[in-house]
Amino acid sequence: MKKLFAMLALMGAMTLSSVPVMAQDAPEAAVVEEGGIHKELKTKYIEGGADFMSLPAIALVLGLAFCIERIVYLSLAEVNAKKLMANIEGALEKGDVEGAKNIARNTRGPVASICYQGLMRIDEGLDVVERSVVSYGGVQAGYLEKGCSWITLFIAMAPSLGFIGTVVGMVMAFDDIQQAGDISPTVVAGGMKVALITTIFGLIVALVLQVFYNYILAKIEEITSQMEDSSITLLDIIMKYNLKYKK
Repeated sequence: MKKLFAMLALMGAMTLSSVPVMAQDAPEAAVVEEGGIHKELKTKYIEGGADFMSLPAIALVLGLAFCIERIVYLSLAEVNAKKLMANIEGALEKGDVEGAKNIARNTRGPVASICYQGLMRIDEGLDVVERSVVSYGGVQAGYLEKGCSWITLFIAMAPSLGFIGTVVGMVMAFDDIQQAGDISPTVVAGGMKVALITTIFGLIVALVLQVFYNYILAKIEEITSQMEDSSITLLDIIMKYNLKYKK
């Protein structure tokens, strides 16, 4: 019986002595988890090989540069089209053509530019105004889509650049097998790891750029719809002006 109590006492002492150690280990685990994502990405980049991982990284940087440029341009091109057309209509109802031109000229964006081109030819007839608006609308649409082809290029290139690292990694794996004369997992693991990491990175780059590209397309469609609606509204406003002041 004494031996049993002695064993229980010994086990209790061991349990109590282990508690501080666990308490000390907990902060260390928290420290490891705190900067884990950044450190893990850096590690994977190095493991994939700087020469192969740099190619998708360059595609990502250049693609994001074009995306940011387009987003800034499209954001500046957006205006309150309904308010603009209401101001132009108010000026033309008073017979103030120059005032309507000044409103369109002092407003940024393709909608105002189209309206200004139409107002410049208000005395040449409604058909001339319509042709001018349609022609200049095509020019403005081209400005909105400028640079989008480069974004699609980098979206297509990023996975291909990752696959280059994949192919090279497979070649490295087979070279290691040939030199070792063995097909064990340890021999193949190095080259296969490079292949998989570069492929994943290339696909991630393509996905990120695709999200930005779809957002840009949505902005372009929105502004294009505003241009079309404003063009129709402008023709109606000019028609009312002609009926009122050019009888």
